[in-house]
Amino acid sequence: MVPWNSEEDRLARVAGRRFGYGSCTARLRRVVLGGLAFAILAPMVPAQEKDLPESQPLAILGGQPIGEDELPASEQAQLLRMMEQVYSVRLRALHAVLDKKLVEAEAKKKGVTVDELFRLEVSSKVPDPTEEQIKANYESRPELRSQPYDAVKEKIKAGLKGVATQKAQMTYVQGLMQEAMNNGSLELLISPPKIELTVDPSRLRGDPKAPVTIIEFSDFSCPFCRKAEASVNEVLAKYPGKVQLSYRDFPLRQLHPNAQLAAEASRCAGEQGKYWEYHDLLFANPDKQDHNGLLAGAHSLKLDDQKFDACLTSGRSAGKVESDTQMGGRAGMVGTPGFFINGTFLSGAQPPAVFEKIIDAKLAAAGKEHPAH
Repeated sequence: MVPWNSEEDRLARVAGRRFGYGSCTARLRRVVLGGLAFAILAPMVPAQEKDLPESQPLAILGGQPIGEDELPASEQAQLLRMMEQVYSVRLRALHAVLDKKLVEAEAKKKGVTVDELFRLEVSSKVPDPTEEQIKANYESRPELRSQPYDAVKEKIKAGLKGVATQKAQMTYVQGLMQEAMNNGSLELLISPPKIELTVDPSRLRGDPKAPVTIIEFSDFSCPFCRKAEASVNEVLAKYPGKVQLSYRDFPLRQLHPNAQLAAEASRCAGEQGKYWEYHDLLFANPDKQDHNGLLAGAHSLKLDDQKFDACLTSGRSAGKVESDTQMGGRAGMVGTPGFFINGTFLSGAQPPAVFEKIIDAKLAAAGKEHPAH
């Protein structure tokens, strides 16, 4: 439902470089979130505090510091674009190194070569295109229709199989990275340019005047996000009036094909005043996130079935989900879940104690210490 999520368009953009092995046909992706080439990886340091960098003074005049926030707005925007470009180049280079090392490590663990790994885990699992898919592709391409179908059939078949294989390769390597980040074996220290993260007042849980705000970027289809919900709920119960949660959508569309639609469905439920009820229902029912399952969930919450279906079918919430995804991308998100606790970043499905350590430090800084546990 979002224009950039066309797989053929994506593959044309991201599959431009070979993996680096002479006979390997694997072409790996440059992950681009929300159509932006910057801000993809995050400083993912589980169980550690990593604050967003403070702006340093550019000059001191008469004892008074002059910071970047005093520069003309147009110049600030230009500087941010330049920093994003630098970050993008650094990020792409890091991705190339990480992708290569992750695949090599996985091949070594399985006792096979890289080529064999891709054949076993990717190529062998990609089905041949159906006759209907081949004919549909033929009919949609005017440059081919001047030739007899039988003369170009095999060429089309090979092309479709190649696209499907490239997509599967990208998804496989992205899965390796996601797994490495969540089990703590991959620690990413690259930091994106500093941005302002805002809350959505319609998706706040807890006291809106609480001194500590957790901004969560999450995916309703992600098992790690589902696991993290227990920690988040426990923390909210433990700090009444002192912690609020702001939820933001960050669907990993390549890994979780239903995540985008589930996020849109949550917005449709929000239109009827039951966002959080539907939010909880989605995490409790990860196997019921196709269109019919989403409709059934709405019905179970006694939402207006026709209004919900009309909202979901129209795709009018896709832009809202994309806005969250863009924000997450600029903040450096790549995997889920990710949390910003008053600016301190925390990655993965961490136990409550890890959240509490950061929260207690934030409360202490605000002069609102939480009683000893």
